[in-house]
Amino acid sequence: MKLKQVSTKHQMNLIDKNIIKRSARAIKCLTFNSNFYNQIQLSGLSAEKVFEMRELYLTNSLINIQNSKVIEDNFLWLIKIGVLRREVDGQGLTSKVRLTPLGRKVLQGNPNLANQRASFIESFNNWFFRKLLLI
Repeated sequence: MKLKQVSTKHQMNLIDKNIIKRSARAIKCLTFNSNFYNQIQLSGLSAEKVFEMRELYLTNSLINIQNSKVIEDNFLWLIKIGVLRREVDGQGLTSKVRLTPLGRKVLQGNPNLANQRASFIESFNNWFFRKLLLI
C-alpha cells in the first residue's frame, strides 16, 4: 500500500512538472512580452486593448499583426493550458483575461520568461501540442 502511495505521488510530481514546462514553453513561444503579463496580474486586458497597445504588450517581431483575432487565439491557447482565465464581472465572463495561479507560479519562477526566445524545438513542441489539443 505504501509503495502505491509513493508511486502515485511521484506520478503527480511528474505531471506537475510537465504542466509547468508546457506553460513556460507556451509563454516563451507566444507574442506577449513581460509588460503584458505584469499588467494582467493587476487588471484584466482584452484582445482589442492589447491590439490597440501592441507596441507595449507584444514582442517586436509581431507588432505588425493586422487584427485582434491573432491575440484572441493566443488567449484561447493560454486559457486551454491553464495560464490565463477569463475575467468575470456581475454579468458573467468578459472579454478580458487574467493570470491563473499556475500562470503566476510559472512567471514567479522566471520573471523574464516572456522576453526569452524559444528554441526551434520548443516552438515545434508548442505548435504540435497546440494543434493536437485543438482537434
